[in-house]
Amino acid sequence: MLGFRLPRVVTMLLAGAFLVTALVLAGLYLWSPQATLRITTGPNGGMAQRFVSAFISSTEAAHPRVRFETVTVPDLAASSKALEELKVNIALVRSDVSPPTNGQSLLILRRDVLAIVLPPGSPIESFGQLSGKTVAIPTGPVQNENSHALDLILSYFNVSPGAVKRIFVDPAKIGAALREKRAAAVLAMGPIGPGQVVDVVAAVAKATRGTPSILDLDEADAIAKRFPGFEEIDIPKGAFKASPAIPDDDGKGIAVSYRFVVPTTMLNAVAGVLARSILKTKAKLMALTPMASQIEAPDPDEKNPILPIHPGVAAYLSSGDQSFFDAFQTYLYVIGIPLSVIGSAIALISGLVSNRKLRKDQEKIFRLLTIGDEASNASPSELEALQREFKTILETCVGKLAEGSSETGQAAVSLAVDHARRSIEERRAELGRASRQAGAEADLAS
Repeated sequence: MLGFRLPRVVTMLLAGAFLVTALVLAGLYLWSPQATLRITTGPNGGMAQRFVSAFISSTEAAHPRVRFETVTVPDLAASSKALEELKVNIALVRSDVSPPTNGQSLLILRRDVLAIVLPPGSPIESFGQLSGKTVAIPTGPVQNENSHALDLILSYFNVSPGAVKRIFVDPAKIGAALREKRAAAVLAMGPIGPGQVVDVVAAVAKATRGTPSILDLDEADAIAKRFPGFEEIDIPKGAFKASPAIPDDDGKGIAVSYRFVVPTTMLNAVAGVLARSILKTKAKLMALTPMASQIEAPDPDEKNPILPIHPGVAAYLSSGDQSFFDAFQTYLYVIGIPLSVIGSAIALISGLVSNRKLRKDQEKIFRLLTIGDEASNASPSELEALQREFKTILETCVGKLAEGSSETGQAAVSLAVDHARRSIEERRAELGRASRQAGAEADLAS
């Protein structure tokens, strides 16, 4: 009698476990949870703030389950601090303004060149000769940050920042400030192309009825090495005015970069999906704001210690476009965001959870996701092999659930299991339809 009871007990336990799994999957499907990301907006009124608004609008439209919660900050330094304190998931950061120590680059939104624009006939030929002069700075949300950037470059040339007077001038009155001798030069910071530098050059040319010039900076490479928040940048001839060309020859300059920065604890999958989503919707973003035309991926080979590329973004860039992201970005957000929060907690209370165990669990989840992707194009024999592998991983996952894993872990496993199961079933049905159609065509042919 006992020999018959034991299999029944085992069968009932397994059936109960599968029933619990099915109920969890059904609940998650009906619940349709949303992932919420907190993001800083940048200084009020700035172009960066308008870009963030456009980015949120575009991303939420493409991914209904992803919601962004904006966090208003008074300045760029506060944006960096919010990320350091793990109050946000994404921060808008300028490379030379208090970069967060726990931050890694998701994407580069734009690069702004620092240019000293001189009126026609100016005797100034180097930054050192700005000592004792007055520099006009266009007013705006980052005028103080721009002034501080000038301080750093002046210090490289052993010029005390106090030796160079600053006046903040309405952009529309910049030309008049030079014409009236209230300033000897203008500090402009903007991209190569339409932006503040081009506008200032045009204003000075109109006010002085001559051809302005850009102060050369042959020491750009050395300055970038001393101040890692800066980077050397090539400025092509005619970058800021075509005829006559300004500058009149190719040259070097210093630039700062605006970036989306995420904490080091963000999961690689989440960072990779976020970067891909922005890069893939760049054209749509450009229709909402011209600033989007400057978006670019960070250089994976860059060795600058300030704001290095996030490993998840580097992995995405090196492996190329991965098709399983196309249909299941939402699931990755839902799985990744809670785990990212857990990652932050682990960083704060280091040692409570084994990193090796976490990596193994993540590998199982990612394998389930890739099984779903591979199933969508699998042959019948390949589909059977994927089915067997799926069952093997499922047994392990059910064991995890039965052991009482965390709610976040259960949600991640359940979503991944559901994704793989549905993909296999859909492919099996598709192959069945194709087989039946082929049979029908053969009958007609005979």
